[in-house]
Amino acid sequence: MASNILFLPFRRTSAVSMSAAIKQYISTKYDQHPDMFKTDLDTIDQVRSNAVNALEAHVSGVQKLTLYAAQLVWIGGKFPIDIGVDFTWYPALGFNTQNPESQNNLRFELANILYNLAALYSQLALSLNRSTSDGLRAACNYFCQAAGVIAHLKNTVIPDLRTTPPEDMDTMTLESIQQLLLAQAQECFWSKAVKDGYKDGLIAKLAAKVCDLYDQAAEYGTKSDIISTEWIHHMTAKHHHFAAAAQYRASRDCLDKQKYGEEVARLRDSLVCVNEALKESRWINKTVLADLNGLKARVSEDLKRAEKDNDVIYLIPVPPKSELKTLDRAGMATARVPQEVSDPYSALDGKGAFGQPLFARLVPYAVHVAVSIYDERKERLVNTTVIDELEGLTQRLRDLLQSLNLPGSLQALEKPLGLPPSLNTHAEEIRQQDGLHKLRRSMHEISKLKANDAAMYQEGVGLLKTEAEDDNKARLKHGTERWNRQPSREAAKTLYTKVDEIDGYLKSAASSDDLVKNKLKECEGTIEVLGGTARDLESYVPNSKRTTMTPAVERAVDGLRSALSEVTRLEQRRKKRIQEVREKVKYDDINGAILAETARFEREYPMQKIEPAQFENLFDDRLELYNEDKDMVSQESEVQSQLTTRIKEANDAFTAARRGDSSTKEREQALQKLENAYFKYKEIVSNLNTGRKFYNDLANIVTRFTDDCRTFAYQRRVEAGQMETDLSTALSNLNLNIQDQKERHNLRSHYPPHQQPVPQPLPPPPPPQQQPPPQSSQQPQPQQYTPQPMAAPTPTRAPQQQEPGIWDPNQGIKFGGAPPPGASAAQQRQQINGNVHHPAYPNANPRGGGQWDVSQGLRFG
Repeated sequence: MASNILFLPFRRTSAVSMSAAIKQYISTKYDQHPDMFKTDLDTIDQVRSNAVNALEAHVSGVQKLTLYAAQLVWIGGKFPIDIGVDFTWYPALGFNTQNPESQNNLRFELANILYNLAALYSQLALSLNRSTSDGLRAACNYFCQAAGVIAHLKNTVIPDLRTTPPEDMDTMTLESIQQLLLAQAQECFWSKAVKDGYKDGLIAKLAAKVCDLYDQAAEYGTKSDIISTEWIHHMTAKHHHFAAAAQYRASRDCLDKQKYGEEVARLRDSLVCVNEALKESRWINKTVLADLNGLKARVSEDLKRAEKDNDVIYLIPVPPKSELKTLDRAGMATARVPQEVSDPYSALDGKGAFGQPLFARLVPYAVHVAVSIYDERKERLVNTTVIDELEGLTQRLRDLLQSLNLPGSLQALEKPLGLPPSLNTHAEEIRQQDGLHKLRRSMHEISKLKANDAAMYQEGVGLLKTEAEDDNKARLKHGTERWNRQPSREAAKTLYTKVDEIDGYLKSAASSDDLVKNKLKECEGTIEVLGGTARDLESYVPNSKRTTMTPAVERAVDGLRSALSEVTRLEQRRKKRIQEVREKVKYDDINGAILAETARFEREYPMQKIEPAQFENLFDDRLELYNEDKDMVSQESEVQSQLTTRIKEANDAFTAARRGDSSTKEREQALQKLENAYFKYKEIVSNLNTGRKFYNDLANIVTRFTDDCRTFAYQRRVEAGQMETDLSTALSNLNLNIQDQKERHNLRSHYPPHQQPVPQPLPPPPPPQQQPPPQSSQQPQPQQYTPQPMAAPTPTRAPQQQEPGIWDPNQGIKFGGAPPPGASAAQQRQQINGNVHHPAYPNANPRGGGQWDVSQGLRFG
């Protein structure tokens, strides 16, 4: 049944199982078992099924849609938006209503649900009995709520979508829909004011506001590629209709106030506006057309009466249009967002009809993110400010000893024969660890990890490269105007950024690997000696003859030995403290504190979404636990500074006491070389362990990167196939699309791009001798906007079927006289059928030659 208002159609979807994806996510990402939430998992699927199947104009559908929307917002705080469900929806507007769009995005699902809620409100308004005041009031309320939902969708949901919004949810389309819904809400209130007998002045203000809203809706509609031209013509006709209605009601107000000249002026302007609206009669439905014709009849009747009264009785000058005061506006329609939509948490308090929120016992996703953030900060703080500092101090101390040829020089003097006990201990440690073979085996394993990471990385890069090549080929094939999706680098900025990041990681790791290999190459032979048999080790270290130490040498040896013993105790103490700090980090579990803080947030702000940033103060307080460890590092630095001075002084005294004694020089060098090789071995082992951990962590990053590349390439391939199909369909309907674009371009030309449209009635009509007949308002659109039909025989109409005095534009205008004398019957019939002056005007001038007699004038029929 035709109506004078429009409604939004529903978007449709296909069935999906959210419970399966949520269950899988809980089992892999959370510490809680998914069986704890069996009831919630079953409920979420049922709630979605109820919501997506609420496709009838029944008030029960409002609760189904708002409940599901509220639960989507709630679980958005528990799970990431890409939960693992591909939600498929069909557009409701535009030319691609049969082509679905799928996104793994909870907010995409929420956007579609809210759109359907707005559609339901608009259809509820349409279903009401608007012949009563109560029905009009309820319809106005529904339209305002529909506009509020669209405004919430446009301002809150779409900006947070994180992906490209659907084509029928772009800004211009949603803005046009919102203004249309507000216009229809205002129109309902205007109808109620008319029905309730409000004063004409107030009704005129209400109608003027309706006119503005329809004009804005039409303007945004022309800037959208989705709003149909039928809707734009409807909104344009409504704009002129209510401009006419506003002037008509203002004229009646002028009549009451005895402003007779202004009454005539406003009635004339009203007639101009209604005639402008009737130019859209070709595209609007019968109900709207009947409203316009009724208004025109009333305006024409009142104008005739007003002009007669003013010309005969009042004789008041009629002001021109430019001197008429602009009508004030009375806006009664506002976009009202339902509380269940604007504040969904308040509806999930367990007391109302919505009940408890689903997965309430599940620790919020933000809590897990917060724990991860704290663990990362804790590890970084301890490693950079404690462990690395202590190891750096120890390494500087070893470098000092190596530069002083210690403890080799002391060991050679104290034990000129055999091997020092410390050297035997170091050698035994390397033998138990399989020494050089362990290093080579670790390097081989790390090389395999590196190769696997590089292969996985290259796979992802290859997927991106192939997708980019396919996209460029399609763009060259169809042109940039038709193939108008984002280029690959713009559509996947994050992935292309990761390409450079991972490439940097691999290059940096390769440089570190080369450095470790060079370290091993420098000391490989010495480490092999340390890991060999005791006989090989003894043969490597030459013996020296025993020398008699003077009292001065003994004192220097005692001082140096005491300093080196302090170095040994210092290293052992630092190893112990590093181990203690690592144990402290290991058992520093912030989960309890974060859960307690979360409980406080939920208690004080029960419906506020938990965010990781809310725990920043807790992080700062918790990290103060490591202040004592940072103070310990400062103390160790002071102790080492004093010990370094002591070692240098003791070594200077030892060197001075032995000046001139070179009997142990070769033994000193061999012992020192073995001592340096041992520490180099420990350093290489540490480097290899770090490298293995790095490549294992990089494997996780590269795997996620490749999976994302695979997903992106698949989505782009599906999108490209859909675009190919759409382009094929568009080419097959080329004539229709060209016609639509011409009409849309014509409509857009009425709205300047940088000016807010203000309803302006057309200027007064030109003098009568320049006007076409009144019936010309029923003429079709100009020729350039109408597709040219194929040539066909002109139908012959019976004379009685054409009303006299009405010109038929399909017959054209022809001039000429009667058939020449002696013409055949066929020639006479042809002359009669081709002459519009015959037989409607049998007394036409019979002069031949086709010459028009000016004295006869111009007649149609």
